[in-house]
Amino acid sequence: MDGILVMDKPLGPTSFDVVRRVRSLLKVKKAGHTGTLDPLATGVLPICLGDATKIAGYIIESAKGYDAVVRLGTETDTLDAGGKVVAESPVPVLTREMIEEALARFRGPFEQIPPMYSAIKQGGKRLYELARAGEEVERAPRKVTVYELLLRDFNAAELTISVRASKGFFVRTLALDIGRALGCGAHLKSLRRTQSGPFSLPQALGLEKLLGLCEQGEAGLVQVRARLVAPVDALIELRTVVVRDEDVARVLHGVPLELPRETGEGVMRVLDGAGRLLAVGELTQGRLRYRRVLGEGASG
Repeated sequence: MDGILVMDKPLGPTSFDVVRRVRSLLKVKKAGHTGTLDPLATGVLPICLGDATKIAGYIIESAKGYDAVVRLGTETDTLDAGGKVVAESPVPVLTREMIEEALARFRGPFEQIPPMYSAIKQGGKRLYELARAGEEVERAPRKVTVYELLLRDFNAAELTISVRASKGFFVRTLALDIGRALGCGAHLKSLRRTQSGPFSLPQALGLEKLLGLCEQGEAGLVQVRARLVAPVDALIELRTVVVRDEDVARVLHGVPLELPRETGEGVMRVLDGAGRLLAVGELTQGRLRYRRVLGEGASG
């Protein structure tokens, strides 16, 4: 079974827990997710199965979309509702204009300091491991971009927002920063990922639904296979170059190609004339080199 299965991660388990469950239910040897969701977060979790694991890194690079509820007046050590309260402040009387002014600071490109409770490695250890041991270390800020940040609703205690941001963005940190911009602190009360690259919630399959399909035997597995997204479609956000039939063997053997300069530059899907994904390549000054050769039939 090869392709990307879009799961709707439930509240509670880790992303790795969901991957293990999917691997067990579908009896596949290779499976991996494409961007961690915290245990307290839910929503879109694309899982690459079989040969599709070869392109997981490119899906991780995609923008992500979220719906979030920010609880005002309370900060926690984990920056979310699962942590210990470390600071409390009264919430001022807020107007939409005041909130919009605060949100405006976090649109576009800027640098964000990752939270201590994160899977980022520093000095050979995960930051959350250091945090659980009571250590706090200095973290280098990372460049991120917020493409969209919308205020959906608010009351005296909470904000409901939607955000679409680049890889590596932490909504928990955004919640804290918004609270501090409003003068009262905050933490992330709930988070639901609505989009990961080209994948969205309407495509997502719940764990219980997957379990039910697997219990139906082959008839259910047919339905699961029908939901798989082919690697060629999973990379639809990349530009495409189609190679001639006589160049297919060269691509599959990793031999660079010389292409017309007007083809463009950058990371691209490399397809044959039948639309099959052969490789992910990078075109620079008319020369196509390969980051990952996938082989024939990778279109799913």
